Amino acid sequence: MCGIAGYVVRGGHVDLTRSLADMALAIAHRGPDDAGFFETGSGDWRIGLAHRRLSIIDLSTGHQPLGNETGSIQIVFNGEIYNFEALREELQAKGHCFATRSDTETIVHAYEEWGVSCVERFRGMFAFALWDADRQRLFLARDRFGKKPLYLYQAGDALLFASEIKSILSFPGVKPEVDTAAVWDYFAYRYVPAPATLFRGIRKLLPGSWAVWERGILREHRYYYPPDREPLAAPRISDDPVGDFHAKLDESVRIRMNADVPFGAFLSGGLDSSSIVALMSRHSAQPVKTFSVGFYETAYSELRYAHAVAEQFQTEHHELVITQSHLIEHLPKLVRFRDAPVAEPSDIPIYLLALEARGSVKMVLTGEGADEILGGYPKHVYERYVQPYRRLPGPIRSALLEPLVKALPYRFRRAKIALSNLALGNFKERMPHWFGALNHDERSRLIALSSPNGVAGGDQFDTPEANSDLRRILYFDQTSWLPDNLLERGDSMTMAASLEARMPFLDHELAAMTSALPDAFRVRGRDTKWILRQAARRFLPAAIIDRPKVGFRVPVNEWFRGEMKDYLHDHLTGPDSRTAGYYRCDVLHKVLAEHAAGRHNHEKLLWCLLNLEIWKREYGLT
Repeated sequence: MCGIAGYVVRGGHVDLTRSLADMALAIAHRGPDDAGFFETGSGDWRIGLAHRRLSIIDLSTGHQPLGNETGSIQIVFNGEIYNFEALREELQAKGHCFATRSDTETIVHAYEEWGVSCVERFRGMFAFALWDADRQRLFLARDRFGKKPLYLYQAGDALLFASEIKSILSFPGVKPEVDTAAVWDYFAYRYVPAPATLFRGIRKLLPGSWAVWERGILREHRYYYPPDREPLAAPRISDDPVGDFHAKLDESVRIRMNADVPFGAFLSGGLDSSSIVALMSRHSAQPVKTFSVGFYETAYSELRYAHAVAEQFQTEHHELVITQSHLIEHLPKLVRFRDAPVAEPSDIPIYLLALEARGSVKMVLTGEGADEILGGYPKHVYERYVQPYRRLPGPIRSALLEPLVKALPYRFRRAKIALSNLALGNFKERMPHWFGALNHDERSRLIALSSPNGVAGGDQFDTPEANSDLRRILYFDQTSWLPDNLLERGDSMTMAASLEARMPFLDHELAAMTSALPDAFRVRGRDTKWILRQAARRFLPAAIIDRPKVGFRVPVNEWFRGEMKDYLHDHLTGPDSRTAGYYRCDVLHKVLAEHAAGRHNHEKLLWCLLNLEIWKREYGLT
């Protein structure tokens, strides 16, 4: 696991060697073990590659940039290729010679053999930049689900790329400026959907995409779409689909345990992470190291469940308890690590847990992605009721049901969320709104910026209406919510602690297997992740499998009414606020007053507003 950065520029009007070193230094936390650089020229063009290394595999010979036998190809790589040994054998049989046993070198020879289509053979997580001197080509690529980030910046005769935005901002002449269109999208999603970022001119290479630069021209290609994009034409059901799923998940866990350094697992005590720990225990001769985080507010803490799983599988267990003081202390720093507003309060405990884990391991397995691949959220159950609900007479909906449910107390929050979303007929508005963002009318009431029509469109909505409700919503999750929020969060928070995170549920072969089954194998009645629950009965207790989904929630609802109330108000309405001009003052004060009085829970909205303010302060944006 590493950080990469680099440039292609025409001419030499700046000290490019120093600029490349600055780009690498900006992401030194991603790779504290080693640094490497490559610079060359091609006519009027200069090319630079930089690498920061966190050593996980091939500790002695895995230095980067790494080249082929002649040095005509050079690569900087961030990630892990889990099937590299099988690919290596295949390439050796074709005559390729290897000087190391690293997965990085496998990419080099795979490119030599198969060109840009080599990415379709990789099973893993990756973002890399490869310079091909013979073709005068820079080849950039990103893994299928976007587990590893890659940001691009183009201006004039310059192309910059990096694992984090701060690396691009360190290059001479690149100034942080706000993209106000992205601000509007931020309020629609609670994060900025790809390819945009909040910084004008800096964008994301889409997941499952590659880009090729040749002689000043950049072209991009999407080589992978999650299989839920298309309707299920012919289900493939074996004699034992649950057994097949179990075997594939077990394999996915096993291949991600390949490391030359100590590793462990994040354990929440929920179904996903508990399944990972159970399967890891099968393949480990030593007790698995597990790490859990909780809160003093017991209603939000799952430490007791994590402790029970740790005891069952005799793990070497570590627990961490955090408070609101941790949030206030670390939030500005984490905004800097993410180069964006911290979209989820859970970023803070994940970062602190990563710091705790880094004391004894360099890599962890996590349960991230199970909900988006297998259908694990309440919305995956409720979405099927959108059309029946909207067929009810308007007066019944608007004058009776909706006011009644809105008036329910907070403990009925899931019913309130469900009804507010069932009332949205526009699919593009409804998808981000399921996660607590603002719909168009709500944004228009609060936000004083000019209002575009609807929400930003893109590949996340590119699925036919003939597709099933479940597959359409899962496709949105897999192409927007997952890469642009959860995976971006997971990468930045763990790498801030110099810790690698691997996600067995996001194995693309596992995703293809589950997508080929009828919807009922994922959501059956009110049961979510049905096939995982059935498989888990072979290795987990019923108390873990059947308990209601809690989710990793941080008690900011209470904290915003308590010790963080003044902190929140000072940032949003104080004289130093840099975002006050974004909002209609009367509406903002009403939102704050309603939350403080407990009449409504606006924690997600207030969290978004607070983080946008901190982001602008951290980057000196007025």
